[in-house]
Amino acid sequence: MLVAVITVAVTNRLLTDRFTETTRNRAELRLALYGGNLLSELRRNAIVPQLLARDPTLISALATRDYSLSTQRLISFVEEIGAASLMLLDREGRTVASTDRNKLGSNFRAESYFVEALRANETIFTAQRREAGSYQFSYSRRIIDKGQTLGVIVVEVDLQKFERAWAGISDAVLVTNSEGMIMLATEPRWRGLTEAEALAQQPPESAIQRAIQATADWTALPADAYLQGEAVIRMEGRIPFRGWRIASFTAYTSVRERVNGVLALEIMGFAILLALAFYMASRKTAVRLALFQRESAELRLLNARLQREIAEREKVQETLAVAEQTLAQSSKLAALGEMSAAVSHELNQPLAAMKTYLAGARLLLRRNRPEEALSSFQRIDDLIERMGSITRQLKSYARKSGDQLTPVNMSDALASALSMMEPQLKQRRIRITRALPDRPVMVMGDRVRIEQVMINLLRNAMDATQAVAEPEIDILLAAGETATLTVRDNGEGIKDLENLFEPFYTTKKPGEGVGLGLAISSGIVNDLGGRLMARNASDGGAVFEVQLPILSNEDEIEAAE
Repeated sequence: MLVAVITVAVTNRLLTDRFTETTRNRAELRLALYGGNLLSELRRNAIVPQLLARDPTLISALATRDYSLSTQRLISFVEEIGAASLMLLDREGRTVASTDRNKLGSNFRAESYFVEALRANETIFTAQRREAGSYQFSYSRRIIDKGQTLGVIVVEVDLQKFERAWAGISDAVLVTNSEGMIMLATEPRWRGLTEAEALAQQPPESAIQRAIQATADWTALPADAYLQGEAVIRMEGRIPFRGWRIASFTAYTSVRERVNGVLALEIMGFAILLALAFYMASRKTAVRLALFQRESAELRLLNARLQREIAEREKVQETLAVAEQTLAQSSKLAALGEMSAAVSHELNQPLAAMKTYLAGARLLLRRNRPEEALSSFQRIDDLIERMGSITRQLKSYARKSGDQLTPVNMSDALASALSMMEPQLKQRRIRITRALPDRPVMVMGDRVRIEQVMINLLRNAMDATQAVAEPEIDILLAAGETATLTVRDNGEGIKDLENLFEPFYTTKKPGEGVGLGLAISSGIVNDLGGRLMARNASDGGAVFEVQLPILSNEDEIEAAE
């Protein structure tokens, strides 16, 4: 009996820890799956406004004000896209076409997704709370034809379908934005509240909600409602989208049931041993036969329980395999969305430069100076060629292809990058200080991708000095053990160095950037065998430093051969 008590106590402790860890791991996997599905849905819908804004039928309808076929065309798209609804707004914010016919003729000119889309050249994401308490998630983008704004296309993202899917699970799940407000949750009353406010609501209705309530004040429930002093397992994860976070709460009841099942088997085994001991002490045939029958019945019951447990474990393994496959597919869709955003970001700078050169050429032609205007057109032609090169380089970056590298003069690449940024620098009246060595600084790489890194660093420096009365940018190129390019500005500095190179991390306002420049630059420098570092200067401002392996004379001869 003493051995049995000690064995049950030790087994209870070990199995409790083991099954608790298993339950925690499964909750973490489910949380990653939910977050991946949300991110996949958001990124899949992010590209839709950009594609519909180029649809010739919609552009023609806005230009001619003939919307007879526009609603039917949007309806033909919505099922294939999987969005909640599509709306086409004219320049006054009036709904001229919509998959929801109840919205036709309504005016949304005061809505944020319409106002912000008119002000930006990029796709705008908005999360707007409805009167019913739920949130409306939408992407919007203005439609431009021949330089004129015709209207706005709005794509409503259906994230409520995840709430409907979560309604059938035993966990409590909530999603918060960067301000800590709950936007999606298994409990509708939680929307619009912080997590602390949601858990403080009285009274919780479901069993899992009672467990969540007990987390805040666990002494209010009887002792048998807890396992090791806790009522639920809380898991939290980060969704790499605008600072969103996702949290789940899993009850300990399943752990206790599994532990009790194993303990019951152990107790049953000791009971069998005790019965055998009585059998050995008894010499009567009737008692011996009764003990044998009892032993047989208990063994059959034990066998049935073992078979049920084996079947349950096989079912759990199959569920985990399906979850892993779904998570892998979500990762692929997320990578596709990130690649699309990168192409839009990298083409924005050459397009801005082309617009400036076109304005200059128009002014020169009015002043009857065609020779100088031709030089602007030549620069525009060079920029168009560069846009093609950027597109090819971004495809190469995405595929991690093994293109052959060539010797690159860092001074020439820097001069080319400054030439492209010259219109913006002159417009902002930024003072550029350059310190270059007398001898060429050669590295082995791809000139277009190196210029791409330089332009991103110059662009970040320009953005960082917007609030400075006398903006300055210092550029230092040095050759030592490595080729080092340093770009320093006199802005406010970097507040978050840890997440600086993460994709989609940005401190800019919505519509001014997507946070991909430094992430792409870091990837290019790493591919070339170097590293990109950032720090705050002692006297203020940010300092970015690019270090690349320097190319010696012997290396140049081998590369030429």
